[in-house]
Amino acid sequence: MATITGFGGAFLRAKDPKALYAWYEQHLGLKRSNGSFPFPPEGQRAEVVFAFFKQDDAYFPTEQKAMINLQVDDLDGVLDRLIAEGVTVDEKRDVYDFGKFGWFTDLEGNRVELWQPMGD
Repeated sequence: MATITGFGGAFLRAKDPKALYAWYEQHLGLKRSNGSFPFPPEGQRAEVVFAFFKQDDAYFPTEQKAMINLQVDDLDGVLDRLIAEGVTVDEKRDVYDFGKFGWFTDLEGNRVELWQPMGD
């Protein structure tokens, strides 16, 4: 199955973090550990964390918005699966020298970018 392979890290504010964690678990197959989604992709020395924060959490400026970028091994496969699951997927898919890109919208209306690096 097409799957997420890693990303640089992201912190996203959520109205309902528990519901959003459950949505990402259901649609992307991510597994929570210690309150976040850890990623230990091959070749990385440290664990990368994927976490959500309450709207008023001061970890980063409350007016700052963010978009996460997740690396995938099969962009079309992941986006097609999300479409089949009823997730809102942007029809636009871009291809550059460094990879393919596509986007979907999560449970809380966040636009999320998927990136399949070239060579995969």
